[in-house]
Amino acid sequence: MFSNDIGIDLGTANTLIYKRGKGIIMREPSVISINTETGKTVAVGTAAKSMLGRTPKEIMTKRPLIDGVIADFDAAAKMMREFVKMSKNGGFLTKTRMVVCYPAGVSEVEKMAIEDAANDSGAKKVYMIPEPFASAVGANLPVFDACGSMIVDIGGGTAEVAVTSLGGIVCSCSLRCAGDAMDNGIVNYVRKKYNVLIGERTAEKVKIEIGSAYEGYAKAETTEARGRDLINGLPAVINITAEDVRQALLPSLEKISDAVHSTLEETPPELAGDIIMNGITLSGGGALIPGIDKYLSERLGVKVVKAVDPLDCVAVGAGKMFDFLDTIDDITVNY
Repeated sequence: MFSNDIGIDLGTANTLIYKRGKGIIMREPSVISINTETGKTVAVGTAAKSMLGRTPKEIMTKRPLIDGVIADFDAAAKMMREFVKMSKNGGFLTKTRMVVCYPAGVSEVEKMAIEDAANDSGAKKVYMIPEPFASAVGANLPVFDACGSMIVDIGGGTAEVAVTSLGGIVCSCSLRCAGDAMDNGIVNYVRKKYNVLIGERTAEKVKIEIGSAYEGYAKAETTEARGRDLINGLPAVINITAEDVRQALLPSLEKISDAVHSTLEETPPELAGDIIMNGITLSGGGALIPGIDKYLSERLGVKVVKAVDPLDCVAVGAGKMFDFLDTIDDITVNY
């Protein structure tokens, strides 16, 4: 009666918490603001993200995760502690058990850093599972059956590709090229073409508004962006086209496509046959890019479908793993 089982998707861009029996209860940016003089946490999540680039010198606002791994352990532990506190409603008697996800390609040291941060946040017990496996569970793929399923989870810092069968990962690829790399691609493209420097938040906004992976799939043809003119140093406003954004995204999309292709080459023939029949499932924020399923399908020659709720797959899968706790230690990742 005092249990508090939560699944955590600790992402580079956003952190989601799934509470057993309630579903997704928290969705916040993975950002923290800390007072460098006192060491106290000023804000986390949405409140902290709104402070980016707007704080006095004694307030440091940062993203403690880079490319899916912890870059600042203390900041990550403080951020997780605040998020867990926000998710609790059972008072001091509540015993929190966590299932936390980690990118399949991280080292043991990086994996331990994530686990230690979860323990430092006040968890009574922490279970660790590979992120693509959790995503496959959240997308309702038959991961425990004797058949092959392929998941491509495109997050903020990493793109995870994995083939699952019989409760394990048969082969996988973790690519540190995902949403953040796409935003940087837009920044660089606009700088080269228009001689205007825009910020990463502006690039993300442009990607959401008119980004697409396939011609004719953009939600709108143009959008306005504000930045700084690199020639005269003054503020500038430009109109960016959907074709500009598509060209800026292509290098990242090609890398993701190549990662899926190399994983398919490593897949055993029987499982490859299952994937040809059932298709590839896309999850993560990158799955929301219009036309990305058609782009990958044409390049790979395999049917590609988007998960029902791509943003929630990892967190939902982590929460569902409480029903299979005895199998968590048996989940293996083969390269």
